[in-house]
Amino acid sequence: MTAQRGKEYRELLKDKNVLVVGMGKSGKAAVTVLHELGAAVTAQDSSPENKIDSDFIAFMKQEGIGMCFGRTPEDITAYEMLVLSPGVPTDLAYINAARVAGAEVIGELELAYRISACNFAAITGTNGKTTTTTLVGEIFKAAGRSTSVVGNIGNPVVTEAYDAEDGHWMVTEVSSFQLETTVCFSPVVSAILNLTPDHLNRHKTMEAYGNAKARIAVNQNENEFLIVNNDDAGVLKLAKQSNAVIVPFSRTETVERGAFLSEKDGEEWITIRDMEGRDHFICRKSDLRIIGDHNVENALAAAAISYFAGIDEETIGRAIREFPGVEHRIEFVARVNDTDYYNDSKGTNVDAAVIALKALKENIILIAGGDGKSQDFTELAENLSGRVNALVLLGRDAPIIEEAARKAGFTEIYNCSDMAECVKKSAELARPGDRVLLSPACASWDMYGNFELRGKHFKQCIKELLG
Repeated sequence: MTAQRGKEYRELLKDKNVLVVGMGKSGKAAVTVLHELGAAVTAQDSSPENKIDSDFIAFMKQEGIGMCFGRTPEDITAYEMLVLSPGVPTDLAYINAARVAGAEVIGELELAYRISACNFAAITGTNGKTTTTTLVGEIFKAAGRSTSVVGNIGNPVVTEAYDAEDGHWMVTEVSSFQLETTVCFSPVVSAILNLTPDHLNRHKTMEAYGNAKARIAVNQNENEFLIVNNDDAGVLKLAKQSNAVIVPFSRTETVERGAFLSEKDGEEWITIRDMEGRDHFICRKSDLRIIGDHNVENALAAAAISYFAGIDEETIGRAIREFPGVEHRIEFVARVNDTDYYNDSKGTNVDAAVIALKALKENIILIAGGDGKSQDFTELAENLSGRVNALVLLGRDAPIIEEAARKAGFTEIYNCSDMAECVKKSAELARPGDRVLLSPACASWDMYGNFELRGKHFKQCIKELLG
């Protein structure tokens, strides 16, 4: 599906009656941009006014922006469009009523796509999105491209899109929640990194979750590229929904075109095979500063995205070699009394936590727990023995993880009330050469506003250990 974009679409927004639902980062950004473009905006959130950012409340009052807090709109039929924040379920009764009344329901990502004429490189998947998106952003910037790194990574897409000139690149991390509300969104290059169970409390089934992810590429055409994980059968199945040129990447085998590992001079190299079958050697696998097989996959994906977006192999290789990784993703924090501490607060699902365990390999004291999002923790439990010396639990769903661990025969389990107690207990348990790993396998929402706050608190607790 195609839509008017850029200046043409901006003209359509003038005086349009728009309800923005959810006042998180993306919601506030959508309200601001829509107001600037002349729309008649109303901001809505289920929280009461005293729970909304007071500075933003003051701004809206000054600008005469409508507000509907702590309740649903009295007349939902008054709105021609609803813009939903990613955290807002799409099947709420008043949202369905708006649809029935003829309102278009989209999200902030779709709005950003329409108001700009930017090029989008968009990346999704259950895990690895932030690392891959950040690395692609570094490669694009190293190539001298006008680039913004946005989306689920923390920077609202619509803010950057509003200010961007035509030809600008939006390197965008996109979640299943953002993709659910896309209509016309069509990146120049898209990528699906992997597919494992997550957010089933929202999507209910893996099929629905996968179909949401597949929306990243459903509008792409035969002149655009979809980068896919050739080692993930679920991803390959989703790729069939797109008309884009399919470009696989693989850590385990050679592909006809795309990214893979090959041997050169006795070492493994990240290699790109182009559309004509020519091989381009990007960098040695041993050059990577980010650890773990999953990060090899992330680097392969980033190399493929960048190359098929038109960036030369030398620039890609240099940027990959220099990339240190991202905060909260198997991030080395400190060494205390011969014990290394790693912050993997972004490990918000079972698969991510298992990936972190496999990256650190052994002698691990694992801190886990939080909001489990209706996950099955069996796989996590089955990966403890032989890798984890002790499991330190916190948060709402700690009992569910403990039950799964004991069922798998793992009994070295300690329950704590908060992060400070977890770090203290881990330090007591640690022996020289051990690794203390925060990889919760859960969302943070039961105790923290987001995974960043959880990771920063973990690092602060370690700092206090250092004195």
